[in-house]
Amino acid sequence: MNYAMIRYLIGWMLGVESVFLLLPALTAIVYQEPVVAAYLGTAAICLAIAALFCHKRPENPRFYAREGFVTVALCWIVLAVTGALPFLFSGEIPSVVDAMFETISGFTTTGSTIVADVEALSHAALLWRSLTHWVGGMGVLVFMLIILPLAGGHTIYLMRAESPGPSVSKMSPHIRDTAFILYAIYFGMTVLQIILLVLGGMAFFDAVCTSMATAGTGGFGIWNNSMAHYDSYYLQGVTSIFMILFGINFSAYYLVLSRKFRDAFRIEEIRLYLGVILGFTVLIALNVRDMFGSFFESFHHALFQVASIITTTGFATVDFNYWPAFSKSLLVLLMFIGACAGSTGGGIKCSRVVLMAKSVKKEMQYLIHPRVVRVHKMDGHRVQHEVMRSVNAFLIAYLLIFVVSVLLVSLTCEDMVTNFTAVATALNNVGPGLELVGPAANFSFLHPLSKIVLMFDMLAGRLELFPMLLLFTPRTWFRKL
Repeated sequence: MNYAMIRYLIGWMLGVESVFLLLPALTAIVYQEPVVAAYLGTAAICLAIAALFCHKRPENPRFYAREGFVTVALCWIVLAVTGALPFLFSGEIPSVVDAMFETISGFTTTGSTIVADVEALSHAALLWRSLTHWVGGMGVLVFMLIILPLAGGHTIYLMRAESPGPSVSKMSPHIRDTAFILYAIYFGMTVLQIILLVLGGMAFFDAVCTSMATAGTGGFGIWNNSMAHYDSYYLQGVTSIFMILFGINFSAYYLVLSRKFRDAFRIEEIRLYLGVILGFTVLIALNVRDMFGSFFESFHHALFQVASIITTTGFATVDFNYWPAFSKSLLVLLMFIGACAGSTGGGIKCSRVVLMAKSVKKEMQYLIHPRVVRVHKMDGHRVQHEVMRSVNAFLIAYLLIFVVSVLLVSLTCEDMVTNFTAVATALNNVGPGLELVGPAANFSFLHPLSKIVLMFDMLAGRLELFPMLLLFTPRTWFRKL
């Protein structure tokens, strides 16, 4: 285990975070809010620790998969701890557990909140909450790879540990170029949404916060009634479209920019993703038709909620807690399906759903024709055995964490629907659940034990489970295997 390199990378991450903290500090100055000291103080703390950790470059800069996974998990934990300090220093969230919950929910792009009155928060806090979504959506370490002076190909382990999906491929021979391409697309789409929202009449500050939350598929709202505050089909429609766009594998955008249109449109998980959105939207729109004045209105709200849940953004235009059981069941199913691999969305991911379906089909064909040899193929390419193995391992780990989490949360909460959907929304990084944790509610009433369990679930879900699990494996910490 290369502990020196892990320390060095954590130091760089804190340095990057100190820069991002200057944005809410500047916001506090613009709006003349007294919380500016909380953000500047936190930035100074992060910068001081970064200087301490990075004062000496490690003699051995090489690291492998184990160090990559451990580094990513530790970086995100440190990120959450330091990111919670402004809430504590300013007194806007005085509880340590609650401040940690809010920050982890932000960086993991979950969007579950413990704040009962969001509108009472300062502009700086609102921007910081949305900024944590934006940074966490693509990944702080992916951003760090753009500026970090590391040589060699070992940085791919950092990207693989932080990027959502069963596999990560390089868009360029150099990891730094790949990270730059990803963030360039990410930044460009965010700016485009800000422009479209402002053109629709949304205030600039609101547009920035909304766009960053949409880009990271996070869903922290700046109004108590989320996107329902904007009684505009245009503004809600633009947000729906961009939620869907940010849930698509970013490799497809790179292929489009490279004019490889045929390769982009043959990606199977994107076809499944868009097909599920269309099918579920129509089913829900028909099911809730009587609750709205017209089919267009029901379709509009159905599309928004389907896009919000499958991309694990968590925005809401209505309180779907009052929708029929059929519609709510479909939304819960969408929590598990999730967005595409290589996007900013959470959930199991459409690519894994496709691979699991192919595995079931292959097994059924084998039972009918035992002597026929068939291989898994996706997008016209053979799927390696290692990928199928990782999908199966992910599913087993996912089910174990989910079951244990539901049992632990049940110790302090009696409502089964609340327990189940609270864990589902945390592990899949969605945001709202049902019943007591529905879109019009918050998570502040939960027992500290339940909040701690959900915090672990949010981190595990964002980091694809295994980086967090490896922290609790004794052999991980041996210097040599």
